[in-house]
Amino acid sequence: MPVPSPADLSSGPGRILVAVYGVFAVAATGRSLVQLGVDAGKAPLAYTLSLLAAVVYLAATTCLLLGGIRAWRAAVLACSVEAVGVVLVGTLSYVATDLFPDKTVWSHFGQGYGFLPLLLPFAGLAWLRHTSPRARG
Repeated sequence: MPVPSPADLSSGPGRILVAVYGVFAVAATGRSLVQLGVDAGKAPLAYTLSLLAAVVYLAATTCLLLGGIRAWRAAVLACSVEAVGVVLVGTLSYVATDLFPDKTVWSHFGQGYGFLPLLLPFAGLAWLRHTSPRARG
């Protein structure tokens, strides 16, 4: 069973994913840290989940760059957590509006980011499926 190399995971469409994940990692980290630092009491759950999103984006970016079977598996986990997170937070931000009084990266399914946070984990999982050791071996 061939092991995904860094070139496998971060070439072609993977290169675009790495770039987008990198941008989201920086954007979500900056936004969540500012929100937590300036007004944590306004929406502590929402801002903390936004920081979690930043960590997930950073993990996905790193794993896509590293390659190897462990990084591939970790990227699958990161994208899966991200998919569940954005759907759960997106739904909660409409249903339990008092928990999400301010916008975050995953609230309203990433509406403030052009819904890319909703599409990104599924694009990531599709790419990881394409580069899967089983698919190639």
